[in-house]
Amino acid sequence: MIDLHTHSLLSDGVLLPCELARRAEVKGYKVIGITDHADASNLEFVISCVLKACKDINKNWKIKAIPGVELTHMPLESIKDAVKLARSKGLKLVLVHGETIYEPVLKGTNKAAILSEPDILTHPGLISLEDAMLAAKKRVHLEISGRVGHSLTNGHVAGVARQAGAKLVINSDAHEPGDLLTKGFAREILAGAGLSQKEAQGVLRNSQELACSLIA
Repeated sequence: MIDLHTHSLLSDGVLLPCELARRAEVKGYKVIGITDHADASNLEFVISCVLKACKDINKNWKIKAIPGVELTHMPLESIKDAVKLARSKGLKLVLVHGETIYEPVLKGTNKAAILSEPDILTHPGLISLEDAMLAAKKRVHLEISGRVGHSLTNGHVAGVARQAGAKLVINSDAHEPGDLLTKGFAREILAGAGLSQKEAQGVLRNSQELACSLIA
């Protein structure tokens, strides 16, 4: 199992990064992305802490922890510079918090995020076909979410991604131990989003390929 969207107590999760990785490893995870929420106020702090934690995890345990961030509820004009800063400071994985219908995300965030070329646009809500096509062009992955609330539009995201040729990944958006997905439950979420078994296998493969590219 690979999960590229999780949160520790560096933002609004409940576990230290090491405990989050350890609990994932016990569940059979091979790779975990630790991607705490950040904006201009805490971005450099989160980068520094996540890099240190992942270095320690990767030195001593079999599970691979990818240092990342989820840029969240930011002004549209600030997203691109924040993505650049995160990458320049050594983060391997950059996510932007998409226009989930579960939160009052600023309209236009999906497009501004895609143009900034993060690795994943998380829970993009009622994403337009135009924006999904832009994601395909920019090679930005769209997320099928295992998180309550954000998952309400999984079917729409899957359908639009299919039309646009955009790549999908599935993540838990875990904030506590019970949120971490099993592979079986991940497959059920993908089926619930209207994806065939073949399409679901492709989504899992996308996550694996993205993780491998970030670890290399």
